[in-house]
Amino acid sequence: MAFTRATGKHRRPSRMHRTTARAAGVAALATTGVVGTLAAPALAAEPEAEQTGITPVISIGDSVAEEIDAQAAAQKQAALDAAAREAAMEAARERAAEAAEEAREAKERAAREAERKRLNTFVAPITASYVSTAYQAGSSLWSSGSHTGIDFHASTGTTVHAVGVGTVVEAGWGGAYGNQVVIKMHDGTYTQYGHLSSIGVSVGQSVSAGQQIGLSGATGNVTGPHLHFEARTSAEYGSDIDPVAYLRSHGVNV
Repeated sequence: MAFTRATGKHRRPSRMHRTTARAAGVAALATTGVVGTLAAPALAAEPEAEQTGITPVISIGDSVAEEIDAQAAAQKQAALDAAAREAAMEAARERAAEAAEEAREAKERAAREAERKRLNTFVAPITASYVSTAYQAGSSLWSSGSHTGIDFHASTGTTVHAVGVGTVVEAGWGGAYGNQVVIKMHDGTYTQYGHLSSIGVSVGQSVSAGQQIGLSGATGNVTGPHLHFEARTSAEYGSDIDPVAYLRSHGVNV
């Protein structure tokens, strides 16, 4: 019986063809750094390069090729893991920066709110007192013929408070007003406190709502101890405005 030789696509690749293909794959892996310490011992254990007379080639087994593939996959996975860790760290840094910015903004808002509250807080100049003489009441006691402020009932030595935030512009003798303090308020208006028995602040001093500025008394042109309080548009006499309306507009019930 005659046997024919297999040809065409059914012909089994020669040993030289298989080993050459594997050698090409090894070379490609070597150029990318994949063939490392794992592959090297295995390659060393393979048969020496075949002498074909044409091109020296390296013959490696299937197990070594699989180990090389596994090492390449491990290196690729390690690179992916490193990139994922870096991305996670960057995201954490961004979240920390955002949290710090939010905290800073919250602190600034709280400070602004506290300052707004401080500036808008007003109190009565005498605690738990009442108005004993009304604004613009007529009498020969006053040179203008009418009362330019209001009087709060107070015995000598009663604590007198600044009604709001401001700066002291006058502190001393004020003629008919006796010992007086005049404060320029933060909104540009002025308040005056007259007939004091003692003064506890000085010109240029900043004061806050409720701060003690002196003690009530009966200095100047008076018939008895009390506090004379005025609201003004300037520091000068004659620029008075209704002090009751002024205090009520700032939330003080008088």
